[in-house]
Amino acid sequence: MTTHVFAQSPLGLSEAIDQGIANYQGIQAKRSYFQASSALSKNARNEYLPNVITSVQQNYGTVNGQFGPLAAVGVLGVGSAGPASANQSWNAAFGALYILNTNWEVFSFGRVRSRIQLADAQARQDSANLRQEDFVHRVKIAGAYLNLLVAQRFVTNAMSNLQRAEYVRQNVRARVLSGLNAGVDSSLANADASRARLSVIEMQNNEIQQSQELAGLLNMMTTTFFLDTTLLEKVPGLFETSADLKNNPQMRVYQARIDQAKSAARAARRSLNPGLTLFGIYQARASGFQYNYTPANPERYTKNYGDGVDPSRYNYVTGVSIAWNLMSPLRVRQQARAQEFVAQGYRYEYDQVGVQLRNQLISADKRIQNSLESAREAPMQYQAARDAYTQKSVLYKNGLTNMPDLQLAMYALNRAELDQSVVFINVWQALLLKAAAAGDFELFINQVE
Repeated sequence: MTTHVFAQSPLGLSEAIDQGIANYQGIQAKRSYFQASSALSKNARNEYLPNVITSVQQNYGTVNGQFGPLAAVGVLGVGSAGPASANQSWNAAFGALYILNTNWEVFSFGRVRSRIQLADAQARQDSANLRQEDFVHRVKIAGAYLNLLVAQRFVTNAMSNLQRAEYVRQNVRARVLSGLNAGVDSSLANADASRARLSVIEMQNNEIQQSQELAGLLNMMTTTFFLDTTLLEKVPGLFETSADLKNNPQMRVYQARIDQAKSAARAARRSLNPGLTLFGIYQARASGFQYNYTPANPERYTKNYGDGVDPSRYNYVTGVSIAWNLMSPLRVRQQARAQEFVAQGYRYEYDQVGVQLRNQLISADKRIQNSLESAREAPMQYQAARDAYTQKSVLYKNGLTNMPDLQLAMYALNRAELDQSVVFINVWQALLLKAAAAGDFELFINQVE
């Protein structure tokens, strides 16, 4: 987490988004998941490679043999090859076994391909999750940025209102002391000034809260931001998008989930298929016991290590095998059905999200229309309220109106200033809502820049 205070140049919205995307750990986590699934997708293709196993074994032991059945279940056994003798013999020599074993499943009837497709589908799902996290975070940063702009302007307006209240209080106090007005006017003016100071504190607290929200999205430890205020003075000029709703990152996430579930069901069904395997084994064996070692000639062996591990017999086996687990259908059938139900559930969620996004688009268009009408009306309201306050202030100084009329004019001006502060930001927020629903963030950010 970085610590930075923007005190010299304003922090632009695009700059804030770039910094937030670079620092946000949630996006970094989703990127790591995507990289992991991409690696597994590449690794799935290695199942086409053959297995090549080599083994070198050197032993020292006896070769007593005995006729009879043997079944060692769950324990390690000793395979001794030698003649059967009448008595136990402890003659021992070195021996060795060298093996090269290879097998290659040349045809799997679609099993390997389905597993590769499943790994690819998982990678696409993680990629869609990454794009959605990136998109959602951009929208969140933009929304927090606009909210902080409004909060900072509210603080400015509250300070202006406090200055007016203090100015009125001083004038009222002077007129009350001179006997031109009743003392109650001074009490009313003092109450207005106190209310204005409380409003400043409230707006400052709100600014701190909005700053903390933006700092959290940028992964920063600061509550001081110097923002670009040009958004408070202009409105966007483009409100239409040609983006297909299917390309909305949220829709693509659900589509990727559907594809992944279908791939899992297909992989489960194809795991029932047999496999055609080519195999080959080459073996070399060595023994310190000579070929004519028998119980009648027990001295025909050597304890020499070199003679015991030098191979003297060689064998090879090659062939083709096809294998099929007859019990697989009972084990896999329900797995495939489960994945099909999961895919169906994702399809229902996909359709539901589509309806919600279309409703959001309709709502955003109406909000844009209303915000534009407010943007045209707010300046006239502000000018009228300002003129009314100026007139009432002059009339009060000359004793031609009372304190309640001046208060009403001051309240009207304060409300008009607040409306004037948010009217353009409301248009930008409505555009951001539409960009989020359409999945077209460029519609918003390109006009900001």
